[in-house]
Amino acid sequence: MKKKVILITVFLLILLIAVSFLNNQKRIQLCFENNCFDVELALTPEEKRQGLMFRDYLEKNKGMLFVFETEEEHGFWMKDTAIPLDMIWFNKNKEVVFISRSNQPCKDNECPAIIPDKKAKYVLELNGGTAGRIGLEIGDIVDFPE
Repeated sequence: MKKKVILITVFLLILLIAVSFLNNQKRIQLCFENNCFDVELALTPEEKRQGLMFRDYLEKNKGMLFVFETEEEHGFWMKDTAIPLDMIWFNKNKEVVFISRSNQPCKDNECPAIIPDKKAKYVLELNGGTAGRIGLEIGDIVDFPE
């Protein structure tokens, strides 16, 4: 009986470490000069579909980075999103090509899409007002590991 408890405990610890490791792999630090953010990565279709929906709060220097396979005019919307968000599009060279500031939660069934007129490979979502607070402009370069 004691062996079973020890084996189960060891198994659960290994599982906890593995889950923690996998969760850490889905986060990176992203910086605009001295303004850095701890961002979750949205890599899979499901993660991209879910985004920051249904979250009531996002810490000050947190966000989500959507990583796409190709540069396209990726559209976003605020359906089922509870907090205002800034959305920043970057091209493959990590240059800001479009900014949509302080997008408000959509309370109707019909939510307008935000579709930039520029192609991008990445889209970053941050708390609404952050882009203005840090002085983010089109042409700025973002630094993050790929």
